[in-house]
Amino acid sequence: MFRIKRLYTFVLQSFLPVFFMTFMISNFILVMQMLWKYVDQIVGKGIDFGTFAEFYWYSALSLVPMSLPLAVLLASLMTFGNFGERLELLAMKAAGISLFHIMKPLFVLMIGICVGAFYFQDKAMPVVQVKLATLLASFKQKSPELSIPEGAFYSEIPGITLYVKKQDPEKKQMRDIMIYDFSNGYNNAAVTLAKYGELRFTNDKKQLVFTLHEGEGFSNFNSQQNVSAGIPYRRESFRKKEMIMDFDGNFNLVDESNFKSMHFSKNTKELSQIIDSVGGILDSLDVKTEEYFTQTQYMGRYKKEGHVLATPQTIAHSSLVKPFYPNMDSLLTSLPKEVLLSMVENTENKVSGIRNELEYRQIAVSNETFQFRRSSIEFHRKFTLSFACLIFFFIGAPLGAIIRKGGIGMPAVVSIFLFIFYYMIDITGYKFARDGVWNPVLGGWISSAALLPLGFFLTYKAVNDSAIFNSEAYMMFFKKYLYPKYLIRFIKLRFHKSKNRSHGPIQIK
Repeated sequence: MFRIKRLYTFVLQSFLPVFFMTFMISNFILVMQMLWKYVDQIVGKGIDFGTFAEFYWYSALSLVPMSLPLAVLLASLMTFGNFGERLELLAMKAAGISLFHIMKPLFVLMIGICVGAFYFQDKAMPVVQVKLATLLASFKQKSPELSIPEGAFYSEIPGITLYVKKQDPEKKQMRDIMIYDFSNGYNNAAVTLAKYGELRFTNDKKQLVFTLHEGEGFSNFNSQQNVSAGIPYRRESFRKKEMIMDFDGNFNLVDESNFKSMHFSKNTKELSQIIDSVGGILDSLDVKTEEYFTQTQYMGRYKKEGHVLATPQTIAHSSLVKPFYPNMDSLLTSLPKEVLLSMVENTENKVSGIRNELEYRQIAVSNETFQFRRSSIEFHRKFTLSFACLIFFFIGAPLGAIIRKGGIGMPAVVSIFLFIFYYMIDITGYKFARDGVWNPVLGGWISSAALLPLGFFLTYKAVNDSAIFNSEAYMMFFKKYLYPKYLIRFIKLRFHKSKNRSHGPIQIK
């Protein structure tokens, strides 16, 4: 009968609660940072709790690729730090259990987490990214919540500027109202004054209805030709008047199909197809461009129809006489200055024309190039999340065994420092690959490649019980080699050895 060893269950029971706690905390912190980033698009627009909860949920899911490696690093560091601080790790090693054997259940668990992270990136993340992009685009288009201040101009209603001197919450009235209507242009502005009034939405919440009492209205007549020039505006007085203004107070979701063609909405299979098809197109265009400039232009000369450009290779193969290549510098210096200036000017014009044509060809395929780069980066990022979790485990577990400090103090500091280092490299690689400076493979994997040697180094040191963070060992080193008494003695010995080589043997007492 298959049974899990007691050691394995003990390690798993120690690791899993810490892992879930650190994952929730890191994900919550990252979501709060994201909400702060988009706070100006959310606050003040009257978004209901259900829509905000949906945005929070999809934001939390979209940040799993960042919070999961951080949680693995922090949890493994805290777990093995607790083992070392409570001398449990020492007891296990005293019983003949190696560090690899202690890490074995967590390594199997990490394999499962890596597989699950890959499937999450491949299957769930495209849906999450589309939902999140749809909500963000909808927030941008949502009109701000109608909140008219007292004693200040309010211009959030399209084409209308409103001024209210005082509001009466009990009667739900506004007093001393001024309305500036610029919907027909500034040359045809209309001004309406009222002693008091009420404001309400229509049933479909797509229009505002102002009910004004005891007021006057002024409108410009510049656009009307049937009015004499002596009367530039029209004035009216009213006891009650209703004004209807367009103001959509509903929250309308943008169509998700607008984001279905984006790179983040594709899985690995679809991204692979895009990379193959678009990459093939770009390769064929590069070959055609190279052939075009090679066959039509060579050393600044243009190929005429029916002629073949003569190159040094073709001349050497076609001629029985050994070709003679004159010294171009001597030929140029023998020409008059005016001819040289004319040649330089013509050369600059030809080079400028070739450069402009190359830049135009690059612009013509810029959309395909951008799609190829972003799709390639997204394809490799599907795998880097899983690999980062494995690397951070092999950094956190040995580091915790070396530091032997539990809790959340020292492990949190070390984890945040390492994660910031990883994140900076990852963002740099992503931007360089996106801009075409680096290959997408290099840009996607450079962060993992940078931390992989550190994982090997820490694992090797932890297995060999190396005290790389022991301050006493470093103090002994500095005391031995940099203490003044020993340093002076070391310098004297060096000096006498060098003197002995040049003048023969010398006795030192």
